[in-house]
Amino acid sequence: MDIVHVAVAVIADKQGRILLAKRPEAAHQGGLWEFPGGKLDPGEDLAGALRRECREELGIAVREHRPMIRVEHRYPDRQVLLDVHRVIAYDGEPQGMEGQPLAWARPAELDDYPMPAADRPIINAIRLPDRYVITPALVGDRFSFLDQLQASLERGACLIQFRVKSSSDPRHRLAEDALQLCSRSGAQMLINEDIDLARTVGAAGVHLKSAQLYELTERPEGLDWVGASCHESRDLERLAALGVDFAVLSPVKPTSSHADAQPLGWPAFGALAQQAGVPVFALGGLVPADLHDAWRAGAQGIAAITGLWGGKSA
Repeated sequence: MDIVHVAVAVIADKQGRILLAKRPEAAHQGGLWEFPGGKLDPGEDLAGALRRECREELGIAVREHRPMIRVEHRYPDRQVLLDVHRVIAYDGEPQGMEGQPLAWARPAELDDYPMPAADRPIINAIRLPDRYVITPALVGDRFSFLDQLQASLERGACLIQFRVKSSSDPRHRLAEDALQLCSRSGAQMLINEDIDLARTVGAAGVHLKSAQLYELTERPEGLDWVGASCHESRDLERLAALGVDFAVLSPVKPTSSHADAQPLGWPAFGALAQQAGVPVFALGGLVPADLHDAWRAGAQGIAAITGLWGGKSA
């Protein structure tokens, strides 16, 4: 079965709403809403196709864009490869140049628009931030930990992984306090590894260690988000089979905490991220200054402890 290669544009307005277009009734997946884009012409590169489709379908001139996610999906009658880019800057006002209805939807409203199955990972990528803050594993002083968490939240952190393994307070109590701070700031918190604790405290989700991908037979139920740590291709394949929402792939650079681990480097990271089919955060020796390199490699963004925790987030 031939693969249909499609350039897809995620376009946001100043209010953060996302542009959607409705497919013609007679088309494949007709009548459903989608993110604007279309097939690459023979000999056409991705950037050229993205600009052409936006010009022809919407009447806008794309000036700047970056990779966002790559999704491969098999329908009963065809296989598609969606190369999705976030449009950062464009000239003009989007219009339905081919008579197609358009809609602007907030990320939280995207579920209200029926879409093709291949678009589901794109919605997750839109809803996830570009920084995933991971707490330290060891906590000596509860109040210092919560102060550092508050500092992270005040600097814009909106996705937190509660990775505490040992603390002077019971873990569940500290998790409850941390979740309360996150909720006040509108941030979402995932619990590292402990699915039962995530459900008990009402966290947004759980972050699985790579070994759990092989222990579980299905995606944990009752949680908005399920992420997982991955280190190689087979981890990503298992993650996809379970229906996990996003991955953290590491290590990209050398780290003191895993000095014996061979760093992936950006080229190898990018190759793995392209095959994942879900949003992928880069982890391992990274700081906010690495964000643009991560985007160029096709990452959702960066994840970090040292580089993002507390007052170090930017």
